[in-house]
Amino acid sequence: MRHDKVGSVMTTEVVRAEYGTPFKEVARLLAEHRISGLPVVDEDDKVIGVLSETDLMLRQVQPPDPYWKRRRLPGVALTKSARRRAAKARARTAGQLMTEPPVTVRAEDTVAEAARTMTEQGVERLPVVDEEDRLVGIVTRRDLLQVFLRPDPEIRDEVLEEVLERTLWLTSRSIDVSVVEGVVTLAGRLERKSDTEIAVSTTRQIDGVVAVVDQLTYRLDDSRQQPARQGPHGVTEDWLRSL
Repeated sequence: MRHDKVGSVMTTEVVRAEYGTPFKEVARLLAEHRISGLPVVDEDDKVIGVLSETDLMLRQVQPPDPYWKRRRLPGVALTKSARRRAAKARARTAGQLMTEPPVTVRAEDTVAEAARTMTEQGVERLPVVDEEDRLVGIVTRRDLLQVFLRPDPEIRDEVLEEVLERTLWLTSRSIDVSVVEGVVTLAGRLERKSDTEIAVSTTRQIDGVVAVVDQLTYRLDDSRQQPARQGPHGVTEDWLRSL
């Protein structure tokens, strides 16, 4: 089954900063390139952190004196997150502003894996690194959404070839497969109930599939004749709902 790789959708010309890049230069880079964040690299081009517009904005929203609460309420210690925000409010360089450790992916990771990482980590961009953690690209949510631009006929061909012929060992005419705007409808009659479940769950995993409409029927209910099986879980619909 084909899965688009991060390397096929990532941007290779990456705007980056180094640890000592001044605050104003970081702001200029974000504004000039119309981006909301960038990776921070060391002298070997290894990714050591990521910073965003939010990190820069902390300078505006934090009080001038980050320890004002401590003086007003003696004995009350600042929380770890409060100390981190206070430090960023005083930051003068990219290294002091950045969030670390960075969340990264590899070019050979699938788009689905990158989407899952973004969702779980709550980030909008992921630096792409090689085996030595050197920066080779960056991928954003917008880049990952490109997978949903696959033409409907291309998706239908993959369902016929990968799901029916290779997974279920059926002919392409065994059931009716239609695709409209990425929504796949499976209709027809299969031999076993388990076959219908496999057909639906496997179709969900195909890149570019937005949803699957199950109109399949079966001749034999074999659900009581074998241990319950957990079908492969597709991330496409779950990820879309999280955006």
